[in-house]
Amino acid sequence: MSKQIRWTLKSIAKELGVSNATVSNAFNRPDQLSEKRREAILKACKELGYFGPNKAAQSLRNGTFNIVALVLPDSVEYMVSDPVASSFMRGVTSVLEKNNINVLLFSGSNNNLNSVVDFVDGFICYGRPRNHALVEQLKTTPKHVVTVDFDINRNASVNINNEQASYEIAKHVLHNINDKVAILGLRLLDENVLCRVYEHHEFKTGESISHQRLRGYQRALIEANINVADDRIWNIPESSERFANIAAKEVLSASPRPNVIICMSDLIALATMREAIKQGIKIGKDLRIVGFDGIDEAARFVPRLSTIHQNSEEKGVIAANLFISKENKVQEVSYELDIGASS
Repeated sequence: MSKQIRWTLKSIAKELGVSNATVSNAFNRPDQLSEKRREAILKACKELGYFGPNKAAQSLRNGTFNIVALVLPDSVEYMVSDPVASSFMRGVTSVLEKNNINVLLFSGSNNNLNSVVDFVDGFICYGRPRNHALVEQLKTTPKHVVTVDFDINRNASVNINNEQASYEIAKHVLHNINDKVAILGLRLLDENVLCRVYEHHEFKTGESISHQRLRGYQRALIEANINVADDRIWNIPESSERFANIAAKEVLSASPRPNVIICMSDLIALATMREAIKQGIKIGKDLRIVGFDGIDEAARFVPRLSTIHQNSEEKGVIAANLFISKENKVQEVSYELDIGASS
């Protein structure tokens, strides 16, 4: 088998017996050649396995790559399976693809941005990355940055008011001072462990989405004169059926059993509802449960889950348009309190 030739603009032009400019024009400036001549050159190039001038070299010369790095808060493997993140990514790509811009998925667990910063036009960052060092790099990179659900003072961000939304859903589900409340938190700790937060005495709230939501819950609890001990706040490392099932069994076996469970995602809430139903607990009567996100399954579940509905796809559309326009402004997206029979 003969070795495949790696053609360059110069070598393919020599092979075809034409100038470099003629080959370049055939691919990039068709108005400079007759249609017949252009088609003949393109056909010959295709037969030889040459598909045009090196786009990477062109991009390096003009500094534009038509690639946006979408920085995810956690691993790509986990985020693409999450319905909320998938909805957000669908919104982002729907805009960027129409503008011939490609998307590079970048894990929030990576060590730094160095591996991609020289080959992208900028970053859309969805949620605070698990590796905090990335946040500091995003603050100082000369490339354009749009953040979503957190802010780094670069004045281009898209948010919902997570703290206020969480306050409203918690205020709805809390009835009186005698309520026994548990909180199933999502990624409250940096460690990839399922545990109660009292096991980590250094725990303190930061600026992540989860910590914003926790502050909203705590505000509603203070107003209701209800104290929730640290051993009634769980850290769930990811919004998945596997971890949520374990947490649900643990919280429902706690003594005394909570009659109110506030969940930081609909997936966690739905898993808890399924486990409660298995145990014969009457949801809405013996146990009130609320979630956050407004995924489709929450509306279909019986009993219907009470939750905060946010339009994650719209959030992605806004973030992509903000990146393209290069506007430096903060946009807040609306949310809805969606009351079902679970509360």
